[in-house]
Amino acid sequence: MEITFLGTGTSHGVPVITCDCAVCRSGNPKNKRTRSSLWVREKETSLLIDTATEFRLQALKANIEQVDGVLYTHCHADHVFGFDDLRVFSKLTSKSIPVYGNEPTITELRDVFSYVFRKTQKGGGKPQVETIVVQDSFRIQDVVVQPIPVFHGALPILGYRIGNLAYITDCSHVPPTSLDLLQGLEILILGVIRYEPHPTHMNVGQALDLARKLRAKRTYFTHISHLLEHGEMSKTLPTGVYLAYDGLTLQV
Repeated sequence: MEITFLGTGTSHGVPVITCDCAVCRSGNPKNKRTRSSLWVREKETSLLIDTATEFRLQALKANIEQVDGVLYTHCHADHVFGFDDLRVFSKLTSKSIPVYGNEPTITELRDVFSYVFRKTQKGGGKPQVETIVVQDSFRIQDVVVQPIPVFHGALPILGYRIGNLAYITDCSHVPPTSLDLLQGLEILILGVIRYEPHPTHMNVGQALDLARKLRAKRTYFTHISHLLEHGEMSKTLPTGVYLAYDGLTLQV
């Protein structure tokens, strides 16, 4: 399996509009963060986890030519607003792209992008998708996907496990039943927003505690705000824990 971090930023991205902090002004390209999304390739299958606001630019940069399915964590703008650009990939195959999520995510997705799901005039085109509510493990071609229920504040959302990889972002609490689904990982990816506590996201301390508990071989932090500088923070992280950055590609 090969994965690419298409984006690693929070809902604001980095640099943040109007901000002149040191991270937003940084010349280090690893501090330039588009909104968070992941591209997963296993054998002949190409999957996305979320379609971030900059998905078009991310897809061009990563040279994505095929999308066989999209795994949505939740329906917040920074995770879904690249949805319309799926139309290129459905047009290439003349087939609907399956998109997956829990019931609240799929319901809201169909509401936010209602023009996709109703009859409209012919014109610029729209993505051809099939929405699928998931609770238990499912298969996309030869790839088995395990949804991981977690909480984004009070909002129930999903992380996903594919083989020995798990992706969990925008999470403030992982219930015990989901911890059981996260054992024996090679790579754990966690959304980490800042050092200070946050009501709906893990901070650095919480994420490090979870990483120690799960003992994955490698842990990568994503969904990173402008409050965390890549070079300085990387020096403070324990062995086996890393800050991800846009464009980082890993073998699993």
